[in-house]
Amino acid sequence: MTPLIQAHTLTRVFDQQVAVDQVSFAVNPGEVFGFLGPNGAGKTTTIKMLIGLIRPTHGAAFIGGYDIQRDPIKAKALLGYVPDQPQLPEKLTAREYLQYIAGLYRIEPAVAAERGEELLRLFDLAERADDYIGGFSHGMRQKTAVSGALIHTPKALFLDEPTVGLDPRSARLMKDVLRQLAQRGAAVMLTTHILEIAERLCDRVAIINRGRLIAVGSLEELRHGGDASLEDIFLQLTGGSEYADITAMLE
Repeated sequence: MTPLIQAHTLTRVFDQQVAVDQVSFAVNPGEVFGFLGPNGAGKTTTIKMLIGLIRPTHGAAFIGGYDIQRDPIKAKALLGYVPDQPQLPEKLTAREYLQYIAGLYRIEPAVAAERGEELLRLFDLAERADDYIGGFSHGMRQKTAVSGALIHTPKALFLDEPTVGLDPRSARLMKDVLRQLAQRGAAVMLTTHILEIAERLCDRVAIINRGRLIAVGSLEELRHGGDASLEDIFLQLTGGSEYADITAMLE
């Protein structure tokens, strides 16, 4: 099976500071892959190298087998990306935004209109589809951004903290949509600080700390035959076990 997302010894140095250090992993079709780590661990930098927003100091990133630096058009045509703080055009309506994104991917207008309406309905945006994005809440902006990332049916989807700012119903919808995308053969890679979401949603997770990948595998593989939660594993691997000890003392 050819991975849809592949990082090969990705390294990024900023002003002699190593932000990401020889990170390698692959995400296969049909897989939801959680990318976890403390603040400043290198998660967003890694994703930006994978999608071509940052050039790696060393290493390579591949989307659907295409090198993101050598074949950027072919690679980027296969991916969708939603940052944790989407910067959307405030003077466009949600419907106009989706049609604009569809035009960038050269989707036929009739097909784009049909997909756009389906996404607006799916994310409960249909009633506000002709309102300006500038008047949207963070949650509505998030759902609009995800709709834009999905309109060209990407093979590889990247999401940075996709459930932040969403109400419980919208968060559940987001998780259901991501699982359905994977079931249809897409590769989904997401970051989240809500470890319960990663534990329930992800097929495999990778944990990065101080720029280095320290664990990759399914929850069962990371447990090594035990019954620890993902939170326990995460704290143990990232040196945060002292916080768990403090919490236990306060209980």
